[in-house]
Parts: sequence; structure tokens; C-alpha cells
Amino acid sequence: MRKFAPVILLAGASAMLAACGGGGGNGVFNRERPDEFAVQRQAPLVVPPDFTLTPPTPGAPRPSEGAASEQALEALFGGPAPRSGIETSALDRAGSAAPSIRSQVGDTATNTVAKGRVTRDIIAAPEGDGAPARTVIPS
Repeated sequence: MRKFAPVILLAGASAMLAACGGGGGNGVFNRERPDEFAVQRQAPLVVPPDFTLTPPTPGAPRPSEGAASEQALEALFGGPAPRSGIETSALDRAGSAAPSIRSQVGDTATNTVAKGRVTRDIIAAPEGDGAPARTVIPS
């Protein structure tokens, strides 16, 4: 029995050491590390050779300035696009509105037609929830 205990301890210690140095397991020592030899040197920064930039003349417009809408169109879509034939035809058929149409709509002197209480109630009704309509008979 005395010789049996050191043999068990020796076998246990060798099994534990074998588990630490295993090849394909998920052991602590089997992590993937970055390759320190794969680092590349970056080229040094180079100062541009030409410093002959002229200062802007006072009062001259900036070359990149333009209308805000033109800058937005350029940034979003790459500039104004030509209209298609269908779009041009639809705009021609629609005609043009008076330039002051927005101020005329809210004017109290604008003539309006009374469509009746039912039309007003339909327009003022809250939006539905998408459920089918049903009739409710008041009791």
C-alpha cells in the first residue's frame, strides 16, 4: 500500500500535465495569438513640396459656395437630374399654381364652398385602427 500511493500521485500529476499541453483542445495555453512577425512598417509622412497657396482676395466669393439647395442636391444626388418624359408630361398637365397660393388659402376673404356637416365630420374623424367597419346601434 505504501508503494501504491506514490504511483497514483505520479499518474495523476502526469495526467494533469498532459491536459495542459494538449494539441487540439480548448485549454488555457491553446489561444490564438497575433503574429508579431506580420507587422509592417508604415511609410514616413511626407511634407508636400508646394506651399505657394495664394490667400483669397477680399470680397471674392468662395469657389465652393453656392446656394444651400444646390449644395444639398449635389451632396445627396450628385447634382440635378434631368426629368423623365412621364414626369414632364404630368407637370405640364398639372399646370402651375399662383405664386401667392399659400397666403391666399388662409385668407378670410377667400371664397369657400360649404360642403355640409357630413363632409366636415368625415374629414375631422380620427384615423381608424385598420379593423373592419361595424355599425353600432345606440340604445
